[in-house]
Amino acid sequence: MTTPSPRSNIRVIIIEDHTLFADSLELALSLDGYDVRRVDLPTGHPSPAALLSSVLRANPRIVLLDLDLGRLGDGSRLIAPLAKTGINVVVVTASADRARWGECLRHGARKVMSKARPLNETLSTVRRISKGLPVMDVAEREELIQLWRRDRAAQDELRARLHRLTHRENEVLGNLLEGLTVRDIARLGYVSEATVRTQVKSILAKLEVSSQLAAVGLAHRVGWEPPSPAERQLPADRRRSGS
Repeated sequence: MTTPSPRSNIRVIIIEDHTLFADSLELALSLDGYDVRRVDLPTGHPSPAALLSSVLRANPRIVLLDLDLGRLGDGSRLIAPLAKTGINVVVVTASADRARWGECLRHGARKVMSKARPLNETLSTVRRISKGLPVMDVAEREELIQLWRRDRAAQDELRARLHRLTHRENEVLGNLLEGLTVRDIARLGYVSEATVRTQVKSILAKLEVSSQLAAVGLAHRVGWEPPSPAERQLPADRRRSGS
């Protein structure tokens, strides 16, 4: 009677929306003797909670997690709740943003790896975890976390600048994000072009940038969203005054 391999008792879950890459991981881990399962991403209106429940029901010891999960969004949201249950999370990503890697480690990931690296490196990491061995140098881990902290501080500072804008300036910045010109914005707001130019000048000063393009880039960098169309509907007196 054949004795089961110790690895066959270690369940590995793959959360990955790139089918070819997931297939390669699943085959390699299966051939290495692991109990491998792929969790299908929810369809329709997917939610991280539904995916998390599915993973926890499978009771894995190791989860290989992609960060960009299509319609489900940012996979990093799954790291902390998985890690808190004792699951070893290894992020395997196409992202080269090392500050983002640091964020994953801060949330509890054991390691972050690039998809561009040889598949054997992922297998080696899984083997080391299954043996209870460390998988990442402490100094490298701390360096990545520090990168994330510095990036977060910079993002917070940029958001603070955006908070300086008035409601009308938020509207104008939103229009700029949509590609509207000063003339378009003036026509839309029932004000003169000179008024809009003054508002744009104030926006640039508060954001500490020198051009409309830089202002738009800053907003994109922090994921800023303009007021909704309903919020942009101003009372008639405000439209006439341009305030």
